[in-house]
Amino acid sequence: MPHSLKYLLLLLICFTAQQALAQQYNPQRYDPNNPNRFDPNSQYNDPRRRDTARVAGRELTGDALLDTLRKREQRAHDSVIFTSKFIRVTTEALLKDSTQLFPVDTTLANFENYSPLFQPRSPKISLSATMGLAQRSLLFEPPKTIGFDVGLHALDIYMLTPQDIKYYDSRVPVTWLSLYTAGSAEQYFKALHTQNINPNLNIGLNLNFVGSRGFYASNRVLGQNVSNVNGSFFSRYESKNKRYNLLGNIIFNNIKSPETGSILNEDIYGKTGTFDPTTEAVRLPNTFENWKSAGIYLKQSYFIGRIDTTTRTDNANVLPTQRVTYTLHYNTTKFDFLQNDVDTYHVFPDYYFSSNRSRDSLTLKHLMNDFGYSFYLRGKSNQYVKNEFKLDLGLTQDIYSYSQHVSDTVVNEYGYKQRMASQKLDGSFQNITVKGKLSYRFSDRVNLEGNVNQIVVGRNFGDFLYDAKLLLAGSNKAGRVILNAYVQSSSPSLVATRWISNHYIFNNSFANQKTTSFSFNYINEALQLDLKAEYFLITDYLYYQSQPGGVDAHPVQLSTPINLLKVSLGKNLTWRNLHFDNFIVYEKTDYQNTLRIPEVYTYSSLYYNTFLFRVLHLSGGVNVRYNTSYLAPSYAVGLGQFYNGADVKFASFPVGTVFVKGTIKNTNLFVAYDYANQNLFSNGYYTVNRYPQQQAALKFGVSWFFFQ
Repeated sequence: MPHSLKYLLLLLICFTAQQALAQQYNPQRYDPNNPNRFDPNSQYNDPRRRDTARVAGRELTGDALLDTLRKREQRAHDSVIFTSKFIRVTTEALLKDSTQLFPVDTTLANFENYSPLFQPRSPKISLSATMGLAQRSLLFEPPKTIGFDVGLHALDIYMLTPQDIKYYDSRVPVTWLSLYTAGSAEQYFKALHTQNINPNLNIGLNLNFVGSRGFYASNRVLGQNVSNVNGSFFSRYESKNKRYNLLGNIIFNNIKSPETGSILNEDIYGKTGTFDPTTEAVRLPNTFENWKSAGIYLKQSYFIGRIDTTTRTDNANVLPTQRVTYTLHYNTTKFDFLQNDVDTYHVFPDYYFSSNRSRDSLTLKHLMNDFGYSFYLRGKSNQYVKNEFKLDLGLTQDIYSYSQHVSDTVVNEYGYKQRMASQKLDGSFQNITVKGKLSYRFSDRVNLEGNVNQIVVGRNFGDFLYDAKLLLAGSNKAGRVILNAYVQSSSPSLVATRWISNHYIFNNSFANQKTTSFSFNYINEALQLDLKAEYFLITDYLYYQSQPGGVDAHPVQLSTPINLLKVSLGKNLTWRNLHFDNFIVYEKTDYQNTLRIPEVYTYSSLYYNTFLFRVLHLSGGVNVRYNTSYLAPSYAVGLGQFYNGADVKFASFPVGTVFVKGTIKNTNLFVAYDYANQNLFSNGYYTVNRYPQQQAALKFGVSWFFFQ
């Protein structure tokens, strides 16, 4: 009997186990044996709730079994392929009103125009076409700044500032390396590394190097070489609740720019036969400018109250309803001019302290504290902002101190004459600026705003900048219109008023320069059209000039107003893979001899785009830039100013560049032959009196970003 009970118990256990392991299904919803009976609306069709039991099928062959094992192995590894889409970038200007991040740009657009001297819509004139030398804008581009200004800007485009820093949000560490070269004449290297320490904190490092022996110089003279180094360490932090943001950077610059006084042969293109530009003698072989700066920048912002977001685009913007900001910036800049040559060829007008060398320097220290409060009142929408009223209030404190030295001969404590740096000028002061902005956005198509910046306390009391803008946008085909007007009053610079150096001494009193401007801008992206008309009325215009044919550059102020009209048109044409991009500017002023700018400037790019082997994006074509003849400005060595000197007008010819560029995976490359039409229309060209521009040159560039 006990044995019979054991058998009966074993039979019951087997029966219950079979029932426990059996799969239950509803034939009305899904029948694995009848695939025609399928209800797509059933909750049992959720992949997370489907039957996971294996259904008997055919036996796998050896090859099929191998493929299955390979797929299992591949699934075991991370299959994410990182691209530039995983990187977001922003700037301080984009974070001014809300938190905005955009995909990083890795396209070929304008890739061959790497030099800041040859930007299609903002060309420069310079002492040569080489990066690192003194420059200024070819077109009329007045600065919209107020307050204290040293007045030295010839090397500004090579200096790194806090406003130039880009901040990133990267899901993976990324490094970006770029190299552009025209042989020994010009070399430009950039390196960027950025990574997220955690989802809220990003850090990065920038390093830029420019080296050049120039197109007209002796390769054996080190003093004629350009040597620029600048870099930054930057960071961005955003709290988890999106309320607190911190931007920070540490920047340094060391810019060495030779000032040769030009080559001795002023008519180099009128010579018969060939010549070697690298052996042409210059007036000052070992004289140069050296600008150095270092600074720290911190900007904090905190959102108070409700936080809104817009999701109309792929990049959701975080919009505050109230915001407080505080910005701290401390910077030290030193401007050195070192003349190591005897002025045999009378480059300078005179000397006051030393006849055969100069050691002029200016050290400027600047501390800024900026406080801001913003209030937003808007309708609630997750698509776009409409019916938004915004008020910004701000207060900026700028504290300056400066000291100027020259090399002078003094008698030391032992009664001997000794040449050493002697302080000639110094000063310390502060400015307090009140800022306000009032704007109303009716919708994403209509926006009206007004800005007020007024210095109410300090050395530059009375400076102001009032600005108003109206945006009217239609559909994509209709385009949008931007109306802008501003009134500006800015103090004369330090170099124009109180300046002591070995070759230039000024002690002047000038009125504020005042500018009134109105502009109309029509943009139609569907038609690839950009039309802008600007009118400027300039009163008490401050500029530099010399005696007829002389080199004694000095500041003067024009007593009568200047009227200037500037019209620019950008139009791109596309037919299949063929592209024709154009930009033309017309400028007309009633003081053409004072404002020395060309009347017409054009830039055209004709190129063909294609894809090869489905992996190589290739583009090839020609760029041509041209401007009409104008009275060329001269350059004052040791003063760092372009001035109205001899009335010299050079013939003008088109300058063409043939290029081929391409993208393969994460690498952009280009090869270009700059000034390819040399000897076709002319042997060479000038933009500044006595300073010939570059020869034809083969240039190469590569930009490569990779993930770690």
